Formats: sequence, C-alpha cells, structure tokens
Amino acid sequence: MGLALALSAELTGVTDLHPIDTQEEPYVYSFKVQCTSCRETHPNFVELTAWETHELSGSRGEANFVWKCKSCRRESSASFKSKPKSYNIEDSGKLKNIVDLEVRGLELLEFKVEGAWSCRSSENEKTKFEEIDLQEGEWFDYDEKAGAEVMITDIKWEIRRS
Repeated sequence: MGLALALSAELTGVTDLHPIDTQEEPYVYSFKVQCTSCRETHPNFVELTAWETHELSGSRGEANFVWKCKSCRRESSASFKSKPKSYNIEDSGKLKNIVDLEVRGLELLEFKVEGAWSCRSSENEKTKFEEIDLQEGEWFDYDEKAGAEVMITDIKWEIRRS
C-alpha cells in the first residue's frame, strides 16, 4: 500500500523547503507504527532512512524498514518510493506529499519531525538557510540580502494514502 507524508505550512520569504538527506548525513524519519494484522502499536517511534536497507526474511528482497510484530510475529516493511519533494512558496498553505512510501503489513500512525531541514530565500536563490529545526512547529530568521524577516509557520504533518 502506498502512503505519503504530507506537509502543510505557511512560507514567508522562503521556498524549496526539504529535509537535509545525504548518504553522509541521512535524514531520519520517525514514525509511530501499527501492525495491520493484529492492530498492535509499536511502543516507541521507529526510525527509517532512505540510505539504509534491511533483508526481508525468506530472501524476498529488502526494505528501508523491517519490523516483526511482537504480538502476532508477522513481518512488516516500509520502503521509500522516491526522494523527498521540496515544499515551495507556491505550495504555501496547501497540503503537499513530501515523501512517498510503500508499506506492507503496517500502518504509519504519526510522524515526529526531527533532524535538519533546508530552504532558500524566495527573493535571492543564492541565500540558503541550513540546519532548520521544525520541531517547534515554526521557524524564524532574517534574510540580510532581501532586508526582510523570513519564516515558516503553521506547520502541520499528515499521513495519507498516495
């Protein structure tokens, strides 16, 4: 089943918002997951990255995340279908799929934002803002070249079918 992590935010003076996700510095996605077979919810947030793969039992290939439910012993998996998409100023205020995942045997219930994000000035594409922390649900800075405050506010996350 295809699921997507969608983002909605108000962007002021910035565009091209995306997680910093390189092989050297992978972005870690944290999700609350539930087994679709017995409905057991994993007690902790689980982490997955696009750069790490794990073997599926029975040599059926690999996935970015593999989980064996403690209750029913069924194996579940999740894999990234593509690289993360950027959230742009034109998307401001709209819900947009940022990450598409293929999941088998599990449901993603909740996303916890952690890790660094990046964006650039909508006025001057050479001005970049790195190491942005979105955990508080908003971010503020100042664009020296544009002489204006820049911000990301009203951040909302949603997990939906893709």
